[in-house]
Amino acid sequence: MDTTKPASASSSNYIKNIVIEDLNTGKVNTIVTRFPPEPNGYLHIGHAKSICLNFELADEFSGRTHLRFDDTNPVKEDEEFVRSIQEDITWLGFEWEQLYFASDFFDEMYERAVRLIRKGKAYVCDLTAEQIRETRGTLTEPGQDSPYRDRSVEENLDLFERMRKGEYANGEKVLRAKIDMASPNINLRDPVLYRISHTHHHNTGDKWCIYPMYDYAHPLEDAIEGITHSICTMEFADHRPLYDWVVQECEMENVPRQYEFNRLSLTNTVMSKRKLKLLVDENVVDGWDDPRMPTISGLRRKGYTPEAIRTFCREVGVVKTNNSIVDEKMLEHFIREDLKLKAPRTMAVLQPLKVVITNYPEGQVEMLDAENNPENEAMGHRQIPFSREIYIERDDFMEEPIKGYFRLFPGNEVRLKHAYFIKCENVIKDADGNVTELHCTYDPETKSGSGFTGRKVKGTIHWVEATQAVPTEFRLYEPLILDEQAEEGESFLDNINPKSLEAVQGFVENNMRDAKPQDKFQFFRHGYFNVDPKHSTEGRPVFNRIVSLKSSFDPKK
Repeated sequence: MDTTKPASASSSNYIKNIVIEDLNTGKVNTIVTRFPPEPNGYLHIGHAKSICLNFELADEFSGRTHLRFDDTNPVKEDEEFVRSIQEDITWLGFEWEQLYFASDFFDEMYERAVRLIRKGKAYVCDLTAEQIRETRGTLTEPGQDSPYRDRSVEENLDLFERMRKGEYANGEKVLRAKIDMASPNINLRDPVLYRISHTHHHNTGDKWCIYPMYDYAHPLEDAIEGITHSICTMEFADHRPLYDWVVQECEMENVPRQYEFNRLSLTNTVMSKRKLKLLVDENVVDGWDDPRMPTISGLRRKGYTPEAIRTFCREVGVVKTNNSIVDEKMLEHFIREDLKLKAPRTMAVLQPLKVVITNYPEGQVEMLDAENNPENEAMGHRQIPFSREIYIERDDFMEEPIKGYFRLFPGNEVRLKHAYFIKCENVIKDADGNVTELHCTYDPETKSGSGFTGRKVKGTIHWVEATQAVPTEFRLYEPLILDEQAEEGESFLDNINPKSLEAVQGFVENNMRDAKPQDKFQFFRHGYFNVDPKHSTEGRPVFNRIVSLKSSFDPKK
């Protein structure tokens, strides 16, 4: 970094300001960050904030970022999660400098644990997990020393080696740090460093039957990799003294520093991996990539773009607070901003009502000109068919109009978008009195783009030509979780929104027949939609609504 031209400080990213100072003072020469997910689930929007923070900090200051899988708990880990995490990071637009697994360093971690034992800083304990919890103490009372705390170095070395060789059952023994059972920080009350788990590991196979705990492994990984700024969320702030203790007592050459930032939460959204997994396991959703899920893969399938997510993550800011609940409308705002110049604008009818234009020639099909995006002329124009039979939205007709209703009703005239004025002449109903069809007339002098100024109408409605329209399914989403506090005895599953998904059958323009998965469009009046990659078939796309067209959210506030 050229210290003669210092980078400007940020009012919304305090860690960036620390990085600038560290570089300008020579505390570090190269910024090295890492994104360290546990491969026990799919990434969500909260992880996206951490990904953007780590990768963008390193990119801005010509540093590097590692991707490291903290695979220290093989019971919950799976190769599927490893693949999905890599796919999500790549899709967001980032490239890691090095790919590591915590398990790459298991040998060194074991040797460092032996060093702690030799220094009298760790011991093998026979207490059960429940007994360890019971003797840990409280926020106001100190913990109790384990009866095994004073074992000799020689005995501890022998027992730890036998743990490694598999001589003991799961839970029979653990290795604990010897720090201070009276420490006001509970994390320093002789925390467990290793536990026994006779579990096959996706990366190391059956080499190990003891596995390091996260609080022991994580600082060692950072030190081994030469991480300069170890960035994590606020719940790890109380763990920082243990982080520093492990680095110091294991005598690591590189000394990383941990920095905490506010965790991201969205309204009407759960971020817990445990809860997200429960939604999948209970078939509340159709997988981790369900568009109602806050996972990156779910947002991608719904139709969000990496650009919108990156912008959102930057704008929410990086500060040191425990709570950061963001209105989901803020995320929606950024996808609208990103798509308004990118997405072609076209017409779709979600609740079709047939219209017969009785004075239009039978058998005639006319091609009309339509702009693809009036805010982006570079997207050009398309040709759309028009004939005697069309579909309009059912709610664009009202037999007995209310005050201020300017769309179609008996005797009223409206403009068809890109086409002509039509006037409702007759209403056709079935035996139950339901409106099944409208008979209208059109005025050929009123063709869109012809310069007609003879009269004006107050209403413009969209439509789809009936004989060539493509039948399709539209999936309309609302928040999956109702934003309410669960009553005592309830789980968050009791607050699932029963209207979170509504699937309706309608039509799109004929030029949409070949729409490809992940193609995005703005449908007149309905919002932005994405071609679903899971349920679409050739010639029959399924559309997920990404977001409606308007929101009350003000990004300036």
